[in-house]
This record gives sequence, C-alpha cells and structure tokens, in this order.
Amino acid sequence: MNMSFRKTPLVNDCYYHIFSRSIAGFTVFNNTDDFLRIKEILNLYRFKDFNYKFCKFLDLNVILQQSIIERLERESPVLIEIVAYCIMPTHIHLVLKQVADGGISKFMSNILNSYTRHFNIRHHRKGPLWEGHFDNVLVKTDEQMFHLTRYLHLNATSAGIVKKPEDWLWSSYLEYIKPGIKGLCNFDFLEIAPAKYKKFVNDRKAYQRELALIKSMLIDGYTG
Repeated sequence: MNMSFRKTPLVNDCYYHIFSRSIAGFTVFNNTDDFLRIKEILNLYRFKDFNYKFCKFLDLNVILQQSIIERLERESPVLIEIVAYCIMPTHIHLVLKQVADGGISKFMSNILNSYTRHFNIRHHRKGPLWEGHFDNVLVKTDEQMFHLTRYLHLNATSAGIVKKPEDWLWSSYLEYIKPGIKGLCNFDFLEIAPAKYKKFVNDRKAYQRELALIKSMLIDGYTG
C-alpha cells in the first residue's frame, strides 16, 4: 500500500485527524484479540527505530520484547505523536501530530500493512483491506481539537455499540478522564481537567449524530 504521495504534504508540528475505513465497510476488528493487536501496532510503529515486522517481534520471548520496548521509549525518536484515537469495527480514527518528515504517511503505511498481513493470514484471504489512501484533515485550533476528540470518544455510543463512552475500551477516552493510566496518547497541551473533560463529552452524548457542522468541519463529509 503506497501512501507516500499526497496532493497536500503533511507538515511537521501540525495536528491532523486521520481516518481510514475498511473496504466496503468490512468488519476488520472482530474480537478482543484484533483490537489488542492494532493497539500494540499503533504503539510500536510510532517509533522511528522500530524496524521489525510485527509478527517477527511477537516471535521473540517476552523478556526481549520488553527490553526492546523500553529501549525504544528511552532512546528512539518518534515519527508521530498520538493525541487521541478510536478504533471501530470497520474503521480507525486518529488524531496525530507529525514529528518527523513524512512521519504520518510512514506510520499509517506501517500500521495498515501490518494489520492487513495479520488479518489475511488469520482469515485465509488475499488482497487489500482498506479503502485506498487514508484521509486527513488539518486541525487548526484548540476549539476544533476539543470537538474532534469528543467526536472520536463518542463514536461507539453514537453507533449504539455501548451506552457510555468509558465502556468502549478501544478509544483513548479513559486516558483523558483517568490520570495515571499508561496509554498511547500525549494531550497535555490541551490543559483540561479530567472531570471537566468528562462533562464536556457527556453533555453532547445524546446529540452526537446531530452535530452536522462539526462533522463537516472535522471529517469532510464522512459519517461514522
């Protein structure tokens, strides 16, 4: 999957909403193992010096795996920083800050290709799993960022999968409302108290599907 060419280059130190949907709305995350797999992939491929195929990394013993992770966290530069995420059965939402030149494109290519290999082997299939290039929208203001993270964190409730956003374990919401959780995200720049953020999210839970203005601003016409 070649994601290196984009009409508008992605710029370092800027924030983007990144969206990737499976082909024809195909369910690509079917169970806990699938969701855990993509979370682990997201974590490791953000590091510039992670040079393993993920399946080969998993073949290593647990002690060596942990040693590699600790070295990456201590020494490796990153391609991107993850601000927020929501993994849905048919698609992925990410809010990313690009840190290195071409970082987002390389990161997305790595994670989508890695998961495709895993999925195809497990399900005895061939061919692509995702709809072409990932989509991106530049996040220009803090206000837009707050609305965007709320949109992501309410995705599963809007889809009727869970009743409360904290019940969906495959988003970054718990990282936002429970300080001290070791997670994937860096959102310190938002400077909002967990209790205040939780109220901010839940105040709009019932109205998420009606936020047409925010949807058009943040996801360029995509629904879900």
